[in-house]
Amino acid sequence: MNRSADVDAYIEAAPETVRPQLRDLRALIRAEAPQATEKMSYGIPFYEYGVKPGTFASRLIYFAAQKRHIALYPAGDARGLEQYLTERSTLCFPLGQPLPMEKIRALLRARVRDRAAAMKTQGAEAARASRSGGSAKRAAGSGSRRASRS
Repeated sequence: MNRSADVDAYIEAAPETVRPQLRDLRALIRAEAPQATEKMSYGIPFYEYGVKPGTFASRLIYFAAQKRHIALYPAGDARGLEQYLTERSTLCFPLGQPLPMEKIRALLRARVRDRAAAMKTQGAEAARASRSGGSAKRAAGSGSRRASRS
């Protein structure tokens, strides 16, 4: 089964009343982070986008249907969504209420922007290191004695 099919199956297994919101949330994430890879992790839909795939730093967002709410994590800077913030990094949207899609959109845009900036920074550091013929660590000043003599 492919990853999108896994997310399709997850949504189809959710209670019928929640499925439209999960589909809308998925569509929003895909629209705001088209470069993100859709996966399943911890048994829930997850979107990866960042510098080091497979690491915590590349985890963009997760969503889940829970018994009484739809959860979104990690929340990050949840400006405008504080009323839904229940734990350190979890947003819980009560079932039966509309999702605050514009605020979620703003959260996603900020997370994508942060990830894109980190990838651009890492790319620039790698380019500098390759031009200098050494690693980014050496380019940062922990290199050879010759560099310190100039």
